[in-house]
Amino acid sequence: MSEQTILYAADGPIATITLSRPEVYNALNAQLHRELMDALRQAERDPAVRCVVITGAGKAFCSGQDLREFADLGRLDIGARLRQSYNPLVNRIRGMGKPVVAAVNGPAVGAGMSLALACDFRVAAMSASFAAAFVNIGLIPDSGLTYFLPRLIGQSRALELCMTGAQVDASTAREWGLVNVLAADDDFPEAVRQFATTLADRPAQAISLIKRALEMSQYADLSQVLEYEAEAQVVAGAHPDFAEGVAAFREKRPPIWK
Repeated sequence: MSEQTILYAADGPIATITLSRPEVYNALNAQLHRELMDALRQAERDPAVRCVVITGAGKAFCSGQDLREFADLGRLDIGARLRQSYNPLVNRIRGMGKPVVAAVNGPAVGAGMSLALACDFRVAAMSASFAAAFVNIGLIPDSGLTYFLPRLIGQSRALELCMTGAQVDASTAREWGLVNVLAADDDFPEAVRQFATTLADRPAQAISLIKRALEMSQYADLSQVLEYEAEAQVVAGAHPDFAEGVAAFREKRPPIWK
């Protein structure tokens, strides 16, 4: 029986999912895809979990697709592989009603970079780096990278990274807006914990609605966004967290969310 490629640990309201193939820098294979999807479902269904962290074991976040699975290039259907595994993974992360944080502990390359970008936030160690390296093997970026990257850093810089396959260090990634939080390697675990705790301490219903509203705003026009905001605000206003938030504000105390 194959060893697990994913480690799952819940610590209070934070679930940490660790890609665990350190011997190949956490390269993505079919088994890891299956186990990662299962772990995301587990986190999504657990009402105690309010924030999900994805990170890598060892020195890397994720080195991308394990090319050893592509031994017979003549019979390879990359499009089918994307539709069957990568695309559902990206949609699962984006569709979750809970915030997902990529804790980028080392290089995020190719589809590993795509995975980091699919998450809602990125906390990076100084030793982290990003490379859209698809062009180096004659492919185009996939798994949502061409959608997320220009929205984060702009069209020109996105073209540069995708067409050259160049590596971007963590400091530059932070300067360009690719990374939300940058921490020294020694401080990285605590920085991840603090950021995830901040998200987990927010009202879960409002967080879920905010994530969906901003996701919708990527493709909707203004009138659609305004209507969605009105509908979502009805849902948020009917939730006990709204009454608790107002009461806590008036009483000058921390709120206790449901």
